[in-house]
Amino acid sequence: MARMKLFYLGPEGTFTHQAAITAANRFAPLEDFDLVALPDVPAIMQAVESRQGWGVIAWENNVEGYVVPNLDALIDATDVAGFARVSVDVVFNAFTVRGHGIYDCTGGIVSAHAHGLAQCKRFIAEHHLKPEPSSSNAAACRDLQPGQVALGPSICGELYNLDTLAEHVQDFEGARTEFLVIAPRDVVQDLNARAHRNNADDFETIITFIPLVTGPGVLADLLDVLRDAGLNMTSFISRPIKGNDGTYSFIATLDASPREPKFHAVLEEIAEHGDWAKTLAVYPRRERPSPPVDAWMLPEGGVHVDAEHPSEGWQHTEEARRELLW
Repeated sequence: MARMKLFYLGPEGTFTHQAAITAANRFAPLEDFDLVALPDVPAIMQAVESRQGWGVIAWENNVEGYVVPNLDALIDATDVAGFARVSVDVVFNAFTVRGHGIYDCTGGIVSAHAHGLAQCKRFIAEHHLKPEPSSSNAAACRDLQPGQVALGPSICGELYNLDTLAEHVQDFEGARTEFLVIAPRDVVQDLNARAHRNNADDFETIITFIPLVTGPGVLADLLDVLRDAGLNMTSFISRPIKGNDGTYSFIATLDASPREPKFHAVLEEIAEHGDWAKTLAVYPRRERPSPPVDAWMLPEGGVHVDAEHPSEGWQHTEEARRELLW
């Protein structure tokens, strides 16, 4: 029996490579996998659409948010959807070419994926480095030159024979990236049907909508349909329809499967209204923490009233007027 190919963003040592290893282990009872590195996400999407195998793409980071190019690529793909999510801890080390210390590199170039650079700003500033984006963190390590620094997973030091300049250089501990495992749409339907038969009850769905009529209240009406159906929405963002002012697609993550009657009815209502909809991913629901937002997490400024100790007349203070632009 031929082994299934699982494509990931290369070269070896990327966080996507780590996610692909995790995914291959998770689905080992179904398939035997050969992990194949590709140079970019469009190449992964093309390989999946042409049914050469499955793929793994970065989806959302809890520091930098959604990986927007990958989100857009999945919206635009003709025959690809996600069927699983895989989480990877994001820890960055700083590397140099063997024999070159920080004093050789201070003021020089530091390379990583754009999201990696954004997550290591403090280290970059401390050493007066000049950020230069790379196609991946592992590619930055593979292509590292004397006098430069690369940021990437710890595995890259051994893979590319580099010296570790510093460990854990990311700005935030606890950073994680969620990855989607993708396949042709009919395969995703079969895999989800199998999960249902194996007593998977809780699912998440990522779906995108485009209202064909724009104007006041259109988005509110769409959200009312989801609320009235009793669907729990855990994420909601918008993306512009490129080159067309004032037009957007709206992407929602919902705690339900399109197979469920209440969700199915929502999709029928939206379609009959003339709006465009496309399911991007359906997968068994992962455990998701729902902690409160503590006061120390809040950005500078803004207005926050302690619900247990409300301050009388807060809305008339100078601070409130400034922050809310009253």
